Amino acid sequence: MSPHSTDAHASLAVNGRTYRMPAHPSVILCIDGCEFAYLEAAVAAGAAPFIATLLQEGHAFKADCVIPSFTNPNNLSIVCGAPPSVHGICGNYFFDRTAEQGAGAEVMMNDPQYLRAETVLAAAAAAGAKVAVVTAKDKLRRLLGWHLDGICFSAEQADRATLADNGIDAVLELVGMPLPDVYSAELSEFVLAAGVRLLETRSIDLMYLSTTDYVQHKHAPGSEGANAFYAMMDSYLARLDQLGALIALTADHGMNAKHDPRTGEPNVVYLQDWLDSRPGPEGGGAARVILPITDPYVVHHGALGSFATIYLVDGVDRESLRADLLALTGIELVLANAEACARFELPPDRVGDLVVISRRDTVLGTGRARHDLSGLTVPLRSHGGISEQTVPLLFNRRPHGLRERFGDAPLRNFDVLEIALNHLEPWP
Repeated sequence: MSPHSTDAHASLAVNGRTYRMPAHPSVILCIDGCEFAYLEAAVAAGAAPFIATLLQEGHAFKADCVIPSFTNPNNLSIVCGAPPSVHGICGNYFFDRTAEQGAGAEVMMNDPQYLRAETVLAAAAAAGAKVAVVTAKDKLRRLLGWHLDGICFSAEQADRATLADNGIDAVLELVGMPLPDVYSAELSEFVLAAGVRLLETRSIDLMYLSTTDYVQHKHAPGSEGANAFYAMMDSYLARLDQLGALIALTADHGMNAKHDPRTGEPNVVYLQDWLDSRPGPEGGGAARVILPITDPYVVHHGALGSFATIYLVDGVDRESLRADLLALTGIELVLANAEACARFELPPDRVGDLVVISRRDTVLGTGRARHDLSGLTVPLRSHGGISEQTVPLLFNRRPHGLRERFGDAPLRNFDVLEIALNHLEPWP
């Protein structure tokens, strides 16, 4: 590993927070779908000895992720150090009422044009840090790499990386792995292996690694498949530690079973079907349900998550509709736009008139006929709601001064960069 290159006395001001420039090679990991139970189960099974050391030595904490507990809002919150109300990314999809001459359109938020805030990664690179970003899926690469002068590529399209577009080429040769399938555990392993190889071969000050939750959607904590995944991850974390990296790990969301344990069938409330069947102004197509979990990769969850937002036409009795929604089996919370955006720190212009969150064992759909569940080879596990909000914060050095900085409020996953750069014990 090449010598460290930044001025440790310099600092960055990004989105209302101040960060020290990395004093040591710093690796921030977002392990997709990693609830704390996965770590504990892998440690109990003897599959994760390095993680076991961190848990035993008090380097692990529980934190809250952003709601909706989906990938894009949380990854962007982590790299911006701020909630969606600041950076603007509150899901994979939203309904843009201003699009198409005022008629509105469902829009994917994978494009950086929807990002409203600077990332710590781009700011660090602009200040002279050598920054690298590796994502599992390409849907995140453009957002995480916005204005970034550094290395940024996805495992999904590692074979297409070029110096001009990604700051690096010949990635498959560097990593020594074949291009992984997008629906595989190997997609996440490629991210971790690439992180290790980058640190072994280049001078990197700050690295962000973001995996995929393919395994977590299919395997519960403590299962053979889950423990095998965390054993693999543990070996890469240990190698990063051997290389002298500061390691800070968190997750974008947890994961829960969303099916009937007796039959294995998904527990789904199809909101659009229910709304369309109602008499009066809120029925008959006068309400549009948007599922922010929807993206191009739906095989493992069928676009079914625990958070939905509803756009209504004028004249609908919203309080009556809200009460009727709350009465449905499986619904935990229904909030009006202003209340939801204040509680969950969301941008009001990208959230519908109502926000619906389902219970721990239930997901939300639009219409039954619109969801292809043929790819669900195991009973459904998914996320998006409050029940998937608790995630780990894990460090390979002991944090200090957290109470003085954050008080008694719950830590957030988007505190991870500030803790990593400002609040870890001095390096020996």
